Amino acid sequence: MHLKTLTVRGFKSFASATTFEFEPGVTAVVGPNGSGKSNVVDALAWVMGEQGAKSLRGGTMEDVIFAGTAERQPLGRASVALTIDNSDGALPIEYSEVTISRTMFRAGGSEYTINGAKCRLLDIQELLSDSGLGREMHVIVGQGQLDQILQATPEQRRGFIEEAAGVLKHRRRRERSVRKLESMQSNLARLEDLISEISRQLAPLGRQARVARRAQRIQHDLRDSLSRLIADDLLSAATALNESSQGEQADREAAEALRDSLAAQDAEITELEKQAAEQRAHAEQLLAGHHRLEQVQERLRSVASLAEERARSLHASARVQHTGRDPEELRAQAQSVSAQAEELAAEVAAAQERLDRSSSARAAAEDALKDEETRLTEQLRAVADRRAGLATLRGRVDTAQGRIDAAQARRRRAEDQRETARAAQQRARGDFAELEQRVAGVETGEQDLDAAYEAAHQRLQTLREAYDEQLAQQQRLRTSISEDKARLSGLSAARSPRDGAAALLKDKAAEVDAPLAQRLRITPGWETAIAACLGSLDTALIVKDADTAAAALDWLAAESAGRAHLIHPVASESMDAEPQPAAAADSAAASTSAAVPAPTQLPEGAVWAEEVVSIAADLRGPVLGALTGVVLCTDPAQASAVLQRPEVRTAVTTTGIILRPGERIGGTALENSDVAITAQITELSEVLQRREAELELLTQACASQESDLNAAELAVEQTLQALHANDAEMHATTEQLGRLHAELAQSAERIEHSEQEIHEAEESTAQAQQLLQEAQQRLDAAQSQDTEEEPSSVERDRLSAAATAQRRQEVDSRLELRAAQEQHKQILERAAALRRSATAEQARREEAQKVARARSSRAAQAEAVQAEAEAAFQALVGVLERSQHTRLAAEDAGRQTQERTRTLRQARRNEAAELETLTAALHQAELTRTELRLSLEAAEARGLEELSLTPEYLIEHYGPDQLVPEPEDGSPTRADESPGSGESVKPDESAGTGENALPADPVESGVPYDRSAQEKRLAQARRELKALGKVNPLALEEHSALQERHTYLQEQLSDLKKSRQDLLEIIAEVDATVERVFTEAWLDTKVQFERVFARLFPGGEGRLELTNPEDMLNTGIEVQARPPGKRIRRLSLLSGGERSLTAVALLVAIFKARPSPFYVMDEVEAALDDTNLSRLLVIFEELRESSQLIIITHQKRTMEIADALYGVSMRQDGSTRVVSQRIGAPTELTTPQ
Repeated sequence: MHLKTLTVRGFKSFASATTFEFEPGVTAVVGPNGSGKSNVVDALAWVMGEQGAKSLRGGTMEDVIFAGTAERQPLGRASVALTIDNSDGALPIEYSEVTISRTMFRAGGSEYTINGAKCRLLDIQELLSDSGLGREMHVIVGQGQLDQILQATPEQRRGFIEEAAGVLKHRRRRERSVRKLESMQSNLARLEDLISEISRQLAPLGRQARVARRAQRIQHDLRDSLSRLIADDLLSAATALNESSQGEQADREAAEALRDSLAAQDAEITELEKQAAEQRAHAEQLLAGHHRLEQVQERLRSVASLAEERARSLHASARVQHTGRDPEELRAQAQSVSAQAEELAAEVAAAQERLDRSSSARAAAEDALKDEETRLTEQLRAVADRRAGLATLRGRVDTAQGRIDAAQARRRRAEDQRETARAAQQRARGDFAELEQRVAGVETGEQDLDAAYEAAHQRLQTLREAYDEQLAQQQRLRTSISEDKARLSGLSAARSPRDGAAALLKDKAAEVDAPLAQRLRITPGWETAIAACLGSLDTALIVKDADTAAAALDWLAAESAGRAHLIHPVASESMDAEPQPAAAADSAAASTSAAVPAPTQLPEGAVWAEEVVSIAADLRGPVLGALTGVVLCTDPAQASAVLQRPEVRTAVTTTGIILRPGERIGGTALENSDVAITAQITELSEVLQRREAELELLTQACASQESDLNAAELAVEQTLQALHANDAEMHATTEQLGRLHAELAQSAERIEHSEQEIHEAEESTAQAQQLLQEAQQRLDAAQSQDTEEEPSSVERDRLSAAATAQRRQEVDSRLELRAAQEQHKQILERAAALRRSATAEQARREEAQKVARARSSRAAQAEAVQAEAEAAFQALVGVLERSQHTRLAAEDAGRQTQERTRTLRQARRNEAAELETLTAALHQAELTRTELRLSLEAAEARGLEELSLTPEYLIEHYGPDQLVPEPEDGSPTRADESPGSGESVKPDESAGTGENALPADPVESGVPYDRSAQEKRLAQARRELKALGKVNPLALEEHSALQERHTYLQEQLSDLKKSRQDLLEIIAEVDATVERVFTEAWLDTKVQFERVFARLFPGGEGRLELTNPEDMLNTGIEVQARPPGKRIRRLSLLSGGERSLTAVALLVAIFKARPSPFYVMDEVEAALDDTNLSRLLVIFEELRESSQLIIITHQKRTMEIADALYGVSMRQDGSTRVVSQRIGAPTELTTPQ
């Protein structure tokens, strides 16, 4: 484990993002004072959880944010991220790298993260504490901290060893346990008070419970007698009502025949509407196709017009107009200028001749002057040389001769080098010409390869875009299919039957045909309204016949499996002949009397319910019975208006709100009804099937497109490889050309150098010969005795004047020659420019001709496109006429179907009016039975209101034929209420469904029913109940709940006491662990301190002592130090260097006793001399073998042991700049700025 990177941004002087990359070993951070070196140490301490602003050398924690300078704005936050290499698993986290970051905002907020996940400061401290890093931060030694270590109290020194030994996590565990123990003690006190209070409340509540239990028994007798009296009333009223309903069979048969006729007409109308819808769809398709053909025709017209305009434009631009000068004229002008140049060449030659004559005259005059000056000089020198002696002159003659020989040898060597360079130059020129020819051939082939690659790449791009679009469309289809399947699954789960229907489908599936909702076909949009109309039919099941239905209901009753609505097919004949019970017949007559719709026209948006539903004829009876007289409307306002019509019995909105005279039913929409869900499943299944077919076709297209794409990619790859091979050949040839060009330049340079050497050698030879001649003449003159003492200078003056005149004449001739040469050069350059212009103009005219021919070719292609487009346009004219004829025929067929539908609707309205007349007669007969039915309904309502029991349940269990049980010891024997429970049947559980009431226990003995006896029993129960006075009906429940709570609190009290004992054991265990771990770390640190102190202070003595050895949990640590040659042991009497070295010895002893993965030291060796520094560096070398060291230093010797250096400096804008260097590496590591 070691520190890997440290990223600092906005922290103190690090305004910009700066990253330090650390490696195992020693890393030194150097730089001038005030540059920000110590900020690196502060950043490490801050990110690892340091909370003290003074420890970070600041007044408040906000001081760590870059405050800005005159040249740079302040920042709003500071952030530091530390990455630790955890490949050895030292940290208890399953990551090989752990990044801890801390961010602080100027507003005061802060964030901590571990590997990008937000966490608490406590999480970071606990993570680091397992590796010996705690809140004391002994591994980070900042400036001035060495002296603080010595000035620390013994308990604070103990904290350093505890942190290194990993004791802090045990102490935190003990502190948490103590806090829990204190909190638990207060909970125990509160719990004991609560138990005492509950015990006081139990006694009076028990007395109330006994009174409530007696009231329950009395209420049972009252309920039983009242149930038997109401059952007697129900049975008497039902018998009278059944006897009064006779003689209505003929009218009912006629009404049923009319209903069958209406159903047949409804089926035919539905079929015609379906046919009309198909015809409309076909006509719309024809109309859309006609529109598409018109669009194609218009597009062809546009293409023809565009091609015509393009051809006209290309023909116009194909004419070539030459606007430049004629090439022949330019060549003639160049020839004329060349003739002028030849004339000027003759003038240049004449000027050159005059210059030569002037030069010759000037040279002769200068030679004569030189000879005279030489003669005079020789005479003067001869006099001087005679005085100096002849020996010096002889030495000069020998020296001049030696120079001549050396210059001649140098010339010969230069001539040999020149010849060698000329031969190499000739070879290079030949190779260069050959390579130039190869380059020309490669460039010609490259143009063809570029064109082929561009074409292949363009085709690949087109295919890839098409393929990607198909893949995207395929993915969208798959997503839609997945969503549809998920929705279909959800709808299927939502349609699952409930209550008795679910039990039948589970255990009696063979007897069930299918749910009714699956057989219904409803016009889209009206599903919710139809579900509201059907009521329990929404969840009805279809069985084979009436016997199967009866057997299924008996099984449900026997198994107490709930209720179910069952229907079965009924033929028209059986329906007519089947006798009906009186009550059912009266109910059917009542529903029929106002159910038949009148032939009046409904408002727009409203429709009869039976017109939007279709079902098999043998199942129509129950459905039509629920939908007859029902109108479906779009909103409640329209429903209220429709409900005012006498022929409308019920109005239902699309959201499921039911409106009847004096009645409104609504609330939550019925989206989960079986009818609505079945319609959604059907629609979704069709959509899913269509999308799966589209996906299959698209998958096949993708497979075909993928093969084309692979072929195109292969073609691109082949052309690219050929282009790369051509580029490689071109590159190699170019490199050879460059090399040969360099060789030619080097050869030319060597030739020029050799010629310069030859020239210099010749000049040296001439100078040496001149010196030799002068020395020999002086020697000869000195040896003669005829030299004049003072020679005359008259002749020299005359010759000097003549030479000056000749020089002036030569200069004039030279200027004349230079002017003639410049004019000749300009004439030659003008002739060359005219020839180049003629060549360029000729090439431009040839290119214009080529472009004109290409435009003519494209114009012909445009004319061909125009002809094809016009031909296609004419062909579409006939197609459009046939399409128009077909579309009109389809629209005529649709109109005929609609007319037939209107005729059938009119006939249906007539029969509906006849049915209404018939039902009116039945309604008149119904009025005679109203009083009987009212009395029956009153008895039913009384049973529901007072007893919450259905009539069927009352007649079955409390009818006159049932024996009345005799009371046993004054306790009830009925099972509709449990003895002592105080719970009666709730109205919402039994209203309208007697099966939900508790069944009566089988009665083995009893007395026959006597109405007068039951009336007396009812009166007696009421008197006894009144005599009890006020009864708390909740006393039983409250007493039971309070008793249960008392028992529960007793158990909790026991658990708390056990937990308290467990915490005490944990605290004792933690104390033992802390004592053991600290003792081991103390002994190791003590031994290491004595060894390290002896190495840092040879001859000195240092040791650690405990302040209270008897109490290892709380004892402090004292430091005893005696440098060599001194008797003092008090730390305060030591010098600054000795104090620093003693503090370092204590830290190193802790480091060696309990090594940490890394240590950070800020100028710990600043106060040490060279000798002590050498000793400390040896210890650093030992520490680097097991730990990573990061040292802030100014010492050069400390830098020398470092593996990497970070240089820190301060910029002009007040921010810190960092550069890095790995020791021994040729280049920099990073420049993290």
